[in-house]
Amino acid sequence: MTTPSVSFEFFPPKTLQASFRLWDCVQVLAPFAPEFVSVTYGAGGTTRKLTHEAVDTIGTTTDLKVAAHLTCVDATREETLSIADSYKAAGVNHIVALRGDPPKGSGGFTPAKDGFSGSVELTRALADKGFDVTVGAYPEPHPDATNPQACIDHLKAKFDAGATRAITQFFFEPDTFLRFRDACADAGITAPILPGILPIENWKGIQKFASNCGAAIPKVLADAFAHADTQETADLLAVAQASELCDDLLNEGVEHLHFYTLNKPELSRDICRALGLTPQVRLEKVA
Repeated sequence: MTTPSVSFEFFPPKTLQASFRLWDCVQVLAPFAPEFVSVTYGAGGTTRKLTHEAVDTIGTTTDLKVAAHLTCVDATREETLSIADSYKAAGVNHIVALRGDPPKGSGGFTPAKDGFSGSVELTRALADKGFDVTVGAYPEPHPDATNPQACIDHLKAKFDAGATRAITQFFFEPDTFLRFRDACADAGITAPILPGILPIENWKGIQKFASNCGAAIPKVLADAFAHADTQETADLLAVAQASELCDDLLNEGVEHLHFYTLNKPELSRDICRALGLTPQVRLEKVA
């Protein structure tokens, strides 16, 4: 098993206290020398300004390579590409392009007037502008997909439109990812597909996330957390579960792991250590 490269996802803070928490997260995880870190974009573009501020702060105060999430929900093509241009002007050339979740209560995604029809069109426009584009992938069917093959076909369309790599939605069993990876290879997809790892920091919250995105929860995992009667026990279980998942993936040839941190870095840190990653010292931006 080789030592993997890693990346981490953060979300933009909405309060002063959350800003301190984000910076703590960066300080804890930056020593693992991530290949890149990304900053999410709220449903319906609700964190547009906050995302830009977080990306700019991390990019200008550390030597980390930052990727900005960008969606096409509730925005025209011109508005969306203007945001992309502002990132390029700030020195950010890596964008995670997603269709995006519609605002709550909207009844589903509907393209905005003069907006992109979805992630394929958005990916093509960003690639045409010279961006390094990462896209999303679903090892278990997306709630809007008619069948598993539709997810693979859609992913291939995004790669054909110019995407460089994909990050999967989180999952809990290695075979879920491995079967998806094999199916993508059979479809002619050769670009990197990075498994998305979500450390279980809050069991109730994770169950809700899983239900919303169609991620299956193994019974053995549900039973284990049902018997975790303290937060300390739950944290130990979370680290053990994710470390075993990552170890299985690495043994099957996976070379990169992407962690959804939820701006709570301790579990991701402990998992990286369990996998043999050695923290480095440098964080400050090199002049």
